[in-house]
Amino acid sequence: MRRPVVALALAGLLASGASGTAAEFRAIAAPAAMYDGPSKAARKLYAAPRGMPVEVLSTLGQWVKVRDAAGEVLWIERGDLAERRAVVTTTIATVRKDPADAAAAVMTADRGVLLELADPAAGESPAGWVRVRHRDGIAGFVRSGEVWGL
Repeated sequence: MRRPVVALALAGLLASGASGTAAEFRAIAAPAAMYDGPSKAARKLYAAPRGMPVEVLSTLGQWVKVRDAAGEVLWIERGDLAERRAVVTTTIATVRKDPADAAAAVMTADRGVLLELADPAAGESPAGWVRVRHRDGIAGFVRSGEVWGL
């Protein structure tokens, strides 16, 4: 009897999308309604702004279950998601020219500012740093602990 229970548990994990991979983050493509369930008949909780990062938890057809930076679990239509973004979570994050504390600051970003995650060249971004770009075109490196959505 033990074997079928283990097989059912494993099948449940596979169906739920559980894996050993890193979390998947996306961003809101344009202002979009966030729901408390996977249906337009569900209650609309709020309108998420364009660029807001979310962590993808699971999908159900055309609906995606996500978590926002505050930890709230919500549902959104799959078509309303775009590329990744990160949001500043510290009071002020310093974006630097190079991935080092001694590097020149190119800008500072207040809590809640959205930054686009840029794909760094191989070996360009050492552990603890991430390459970002502001919508005004300013690019540089920020400590990964200062943003959410990686």
